[in-house]
Amino acid sequence: VQLQASGGGLVQAGGSLRLSCLASRRAIGYTMAWFRQAPGKEREFVASITWRGGGTSYADSVKGRFTISRDNTKNTMYLQMNSLKPDDTAVYSCAAQQTGPNAYGYWGHGTQVTVSS
Repeated sequence: VQLQASGGGLVQAGGSLRLSCLASRRAIGYTMAWFRQAPGKEREFVASITWRGGGTSYADSVKGRFTISRDNTKNTMYLQMNSLKPDDTAVYSCAAQQTGPNAYGYWGHGTQVTVSS
């Protein structure tokens, strides 16, 4: 499975962006997730969603502001980001096939999100 994230950009604080992650084929049965990495920091978990979308999980730092979703008919996962803060600035990457805590079998290249104050 190849994953391609898109939708990043430059936005002012308080603004919104929607990221997309397109899978090369159906990620059947896979839990998928978003991670982010800011300059000089370790990669951190943002959100995850189970295959049928019934189970979602969020980092405390994004709860209430970000929403993860997926459309399996389009092989695409989304991350709606609202009320963005400068601390959300990072490269956002998507992943599929959870193999352990914060461990995934497939990773995509990231998309840059920059939030200006």
